[in-house]
Amino acid sequence: MNLLPTKADWRDAKRAPIKDLVAGITVAIVALPLALAFGIASGLGPEAGLTTAIIAGALAAIFGGSRLQVSGPTGAMTVVLVPIVHQFGTKGVLLVGLMAGLILVIAAFAKIGEHVHRLPTSLIEGFTAGIAIVITLQQLPFIFGVPASSAEKVWAGALDVFSRGIESFELTPVLVAIAVCFVILFGSSRWSKIPFALISVAVAAAVTAIFNLDIQAIGSLPASIGTFDLGFTNTGNLLALLPSAFAVAALAALESLLSAKVADKMRGGGERHDSNRELFGQGIANIVVPFFGGVPATAALARTAVNVRSNAQSKLAAFTHSVILALVILLLANLVGQIPLAALAGVLLATTARMIKPKELFALAKETRLDALVLACTFIATIAIDLISAVIIGLVLSLALRKTKLAKIDRRYPPIDEKETLGD
Repeated sequence: MNLLPTKADWRDAKRAPIKDLVAGITVAIVALPLALAFGIASGLGPEAGLTTAIIAGALAAIFGGSRLQVSGPTGAMTVVLVPIVHQFGTKGVLLVGLMAGLILVIAAFAKIGEHVHRLPTSLIEGFTAGIAIVITLQQLPFIFGVPASSAEKVWAGALDVFSRGIESFELTPVLVAIAVCFVILFGSSRWSKIPFALISVAVAAAVTAIFNLDIQAIGSLPASIGTFDLGFTNTGNLLALLPSAFAVAALAALESLLSAKVADKMRGGGERHDSNRELFGQGIANIVVPFFGGVPATAALARTAVNVRSNAQSKLAAFTHSVILALVILLLANLVGQIPLAALAGVLLATTARMIKPKELFALAKETRLDALVLACTFIATIAIDLISAVIIGLVLSLALRKTKLAKIDRRYPPIDEKETLGD
């Protein structure tokens, strides 16, 4: 089992460097506000989010097992980190990230990553569709130009934001988000090689600046990243943090491997990632990033989807995204700070619109009643509860119900390990 970078990675990187460069720039523009927001939401501040996107993003790209994956801070991870910050403080989060990284590396050597391929297609499709809805709901604060909600659940926060957005309705951010989304969807369907996401965001920034439109922008950025003292003085704290470290490692593994499978499905053409190597890459990233003050990282489905749709060809695209973010901090902080958040919301709206394929979902739901039930429950749980719970619910239903009368009636339903899954 080879978990280190290979010559094939280098050959892929040399194949289409211009396409990868454009994809990397596009993803970096989308990743920037997300990194800042997730850093703040985790309790460690915007610098932590940017540090994670730059360092973890680059290391996961080099050592990971997917050519298309983009890693960094994510919304799902912040939910796990906030209680750790409250109980153990900043150093507790950094130590949890380091310990989780070690667990992921051990999992890679134990070949645990291979078992994700046993997940049924109905579970993956329900999860993917649910994630698309969640990402869409997360864009409402940017679209309406109002502060995000403090509600724990995404759907509850979306209702709160929508209510406040209607009360103080501003047309400009709504039009910007819709315009960017429309340009990307319409333009890409006709001229797929043109980076409409990058162009539309740049035009939106220029128009808002020229006409001095009152619309929320990214704002000021941190000037640099630095090192951080983890403080390995208290062994008792390490033991107390171990359960949290396993939870973070499990979330990072599950989110990364599912994201990689979704990326394979989106690209098609026989694209397939190496699950064990992906765990190894995420582990290396999480071992290193705490020393620079970054939060635990995982693959980011939204950024990965943007990368795939931007026609990325190799790991060079994800690595470029990290390099661009680093250059932004050093050279273009003031300029990028003027990009409207509504424009970035439009990019993600276009991405989610292409993630959901109604025809495939209906066809899968009609295949067997068990498929329909697993798909629906996973979809609803992803939106109503959280990502991990959704996958657990879908998996338990698949394992339990395929041995019941329901499964016996649906004779076309094969064992889970033989079921065709994303990317297979």
